[in-house]
Amino acid sequence: MRVAHEAGFSPVIVVLGASAESIEAVCALRDAEVLINDNWSEGMGASVRVGVGALRDVDGCVLTTCDMPAVTAAHLRSLVVSGEVTGSMYAGRRGVPAYFPATSFEDLMKLQGDAGAKDLLRSARCVALADGELDVDTIEDLKRARALFG
Repeated sequence: MRVAHEAGFSPVIVVLGASAESIEAVCALRDAEVLINDNWSEGMGASVRVGVGALRDVDGCVLTTCDMPAVTAAHLRSLVVSGEVTGSMYAGRRGVPAYFPATSFEDLMKLQGDAGAKDLLRSARCVALADGELDVDTIEDLKRARALFG
């Protein structure tokens, strides 16, 4: 959320699921529109639908997750430059963060399961994201993130 604000994005929408109450209790989400995904067990596709479904009068959106410490405001801004679907490239694969123009919202609203927008990024242009494969899911991941990013 902080990095999205630093990139100059507005609105910043945060979609919470299984642990929504716990996250809201410990995270300062005041600068974001917080939405609850009651169907979180369905997978990432449901969260994307909740977030995209709340967008109004925007040219596009950047989808990202909260656990990727390598993401910077400059990287997020680089995704929107072309105005075309643009993903991030790391560890030899395409993924989020990714930019989707409003013309892609219909496809995003059809996402199901836990694959997220992976299929929509298969032929998309990409911007390299060094260390983008690191997401913080474990204590070991957190130690690595701290070693890399402080």
